[in-house]
Amino acid sequence: MSPHASLIFTTSLALGTTITISSNHWMVAWTGLEINTLAIIPLISKSHHPRATEAAIKYFLVQAAASTLLLFSSTINAWHTGQWDITQLSQPTATLLLTTAISMKLGLVPFHFWFPEVLQGSSPITALLLSTLMKLPPTAIMLLVSNSLNPTLMITLAILSAALGGWMGLNQTQLRKILAFSSISHLGWITIIVIYHPKLALLTFYLYCLMTIPIFLTINTMKTLKLTTMMTSWTKTPSINATLMITLLSLAGLPPLTGFLPKWLVIQELTKQEMTPMATTITMLSLLGLFFYLRLAYHSTITLPPNPLNRIKQWHINKPTSTLIPIFTSLSALLLPLSPTIMAVL
Repeated sequence: MSPHASLIFTTSLALGTTITISSNHWMVAWTGLEINTLAIIPLISKSHHPRATEAAIKYFLVQAAASTLLLFSSTINAWHTGQWDITQLSQPTATLLLTTAISMKLGLVPFHFWFPEVLQGSSPITALLLSTLMKLPPTAIMLLVSNSLNPTLMITLAILSAALGGWMGLNQTQLRKILAFSSISHLGWITIIVIYHPKLALLTFYLYCLMTIPIFLTINTMKTLKLTTMMTSWTKTPSINATLMITLLSLAGLPPLTGFLPKWLVIQELTKQEMTPMATTITMLSLLGLFFYLRLAYHSTITLPPNPLNRIKQWHINKPTSTLIPIFTSLSALLLPLSPTIMAVL
C-alpha cells in the first residue's frame, strides 16, 4: 500500500472516530461510523491474502448490518418522539434495536462470531486498531444512551461475554484469537457497569486499550503469532519478551499492576448498587481469562527454551523497536498507586 493511501485511510479513521464521539445527532454519528468502516476495510485486506480478504468481507457485512440497525432504531425513535438527539432515546423498540447494533459493533456475545475471525485474518497493527480505536465510537454511543438501556439485558450480555470470552480462549493457540476473546471478556466488564457509572466504564475501556497496545506492538516486533513460536521468541528480543509477561499479567488484572484498578473499581461500584451476586459471578468468570493469560506468560518467559535439535533457532532482531512499547508497558504496570486520584476524579 502506498504511503498516500495509508495516510488517507489513517486520516479517515481519525476523522470518523472524532465525528462520532463528538456528535449529538443520530445521522452525524452514523456518518462517522460509516467513514470508520470504509477506512478500515482496505487496511484489513492490504496483504492480499485469501484469509485477509475473507476477514474484510466478514467485517464489512457485520458492520453494514449493525449500521442498518442503528439507523433503523434512530428512525423509529425520531418517528415516535420527533427527536434526533442521541440522548433522547426513549422508545422501547428503538432501544432494543440500538442495543443489538452496538453489541454487533463491539462484538458482545451473542454477536461476537465475527471478531476472532477478523482479527485472525488481519495484521497485528490492524488487529490493534480493531481492538482499540474501532471500539471507541460504539462505546461513546453506548455511554450517551446509558440512561435508556435495559439493565437486565445489559447485565445478561455482560455476563455472557465474560463467560464466553474466558471459556473460548482456553483452547486457542493463535495469539490474535486469544486477544480477541480477551477483548470480548473485557467488554463484559465495561458493559456491566455502563448503566450505573458511565465514567467508570470509559476508564475501564481506556485502561484496556493502554494494556492491549504494548501486547500487539510486541507481537508485531517479534513476528510471533502463535504459542509454538512464542516459546522461542526469547532469542529475538529478550528484554521486550520479559516485559511482555508484565503486560499480560496486568491485562489479567493481577495486583499490584494497572489492570487490577478497573476490576477493583467495577466490583466496588457493583457492590454499592447492591449487585453483589453479579460482582461475584463476573469475578469468578475472570479466572478463566486468568488461566490463558498465565499460559501466555508461561510460554513467553517462564519456560526453558526447547532443547531438541529439530527446533528452528530464532535470530536476534537488529532493527530498532518502537519506543511506544516501553512507554505503554510502564503505564500498564505502574498506574495502580494513582488509584486515589482517579477515584477522586470519578
